[in-house]
Amino acid sequence: MPRAGQVKSSGERLSDRIAIGVLTRTFSPELIDEVLALTGRVQQRSRLLPSRVVVYFVLAMCLFFGQGYEEVLRLLTQGLPGQRRWEGAWRVPTSAAIWKARARVGVEPFRALFDRVCRPVATADTAGAFYRRWRLIAVDGTTFDIPDTDSNVDHFGRPGSARGDGRAAYPQARMAVLVECGTHAVFAAAIGPLATHERVLTLDLLPALSPGMLLLADRGFPGYDLWQAACATGADLLWRTRTSSRLPVDAQLPDGSYLSNIASTADHYRRQHAITVRVVEYTIDGSDTVYRLITTILDHTAAPAEDLAALYAQRWEVESTLDELKTHQGGPGMILRSQHPLGVEQELYGLLLSHHAIRTLMHHAAASAEHDPDRMSFTRTLNIVRRQITAQAAFSPQQTHPRDHHDAG
Repeated sequence: MPRAGQVKSSGERLSDRIAIGVLTRTFSPELIDEVLALTGRVQQRSRLLPSRVVVYFVLAMCLFFGQGYEEVLRLLTQGLPGQRRWEGAWRVPTSAAIWKARARVGVEPFRALFDRVCRPVATADTAGAFYRRWRLIAVDGTTFDIPDTDSNVDHFGRPGSARGDGRAAYPQARMAVLVECGTHAVFAAAIGPLATHERVLTLDLLPALSPGMLLLADRGFPGYDLWQAACATGADLLWRTRTSSRLPVDAQLPDGSYLSNIASTADHYRRQHAITVRVVEYTIDGSDTVYRLITTILDHTAAPAEDLAALYAQRWEVESTLDELKTHQGGPGMILRSQHPLGVEQELYGLLLSHHAIRTLMHHAAASAEHDPDRMSFTRTLNIVRRQITAQAAFSPQQTHPRDHHDAG
């Protein structure tokens, strides 16, 4: 059985050199210090692992998933003895010391860093990121296997299983995300226990929506309350709904779509507080499955039914993004390494932050070459980042002060 932080099956040998240049470019030392001060996590005395170093360590740990604690720290500090700015003796802390440092820093700086930096990155010139005046956004959720400890089980819960004693091997944490379809940038995330439905977590994502966005969602999300709350953000919606949903035809439109309305369960028959929606129904060649979409875009000339049917396929970009996080960045069959709930949340934010740094780099590279960032290889970019020379990104683990910011890599 694999240890936490490893994969269930892997023959891959990771590079023995790491560069966090892509991380420090996205999350500058000054920004790290700012969020540490904002969240009250600046160390009160000189330590072997200052808080800033711990933040970069967690980001690098998630960039090189599967490496042990001590090995990741060796990779981060490799090359320091040859740099004039660092002359003091320093030893690699033990895994226990690194875990204590992670616990001391906590999850709050990572939440703050995510809220500060992780935004949609596409510009008006980014290929595939917009449809007419709308930025394409998708929502979805996933689960992560986490170590089988009492605290993780108590907080997150464990799924059932059809085998053995009816219990899965690992407890799981649930996460819902908002993703920019054209760049795969995750810009909102909510983490909770396995028993918390994706629709509930999605409510925490809604403040990240704004007018000019078109939110795509699969048929697991529609519901009167969530639809009403998402509409209130000013964003437009294009969600798939079940074919069994009651959607009376109020007005037939020239493009084959029609106006209808949705109501809450309590108002199902009287429909006094129904919300007007537009319905698009279509099939795909070679399949009898009927796809039924509902949208807030009521004007068929602003977004014809045929266009909306084609746009819905963009929802799969969020699936690809989650696959990048779990399969490519983490590794097939990944199990997070954190033994306690706050560490699990910290680690998940570390995954999201390092992924955002890579996707931002890919967007800049695509813009320079006038390519579609969605057509670039995430795996190849990840491998390039992992192969960068350590000396380009090595930073001092010693205590730093404001006047030293220009020396912090």
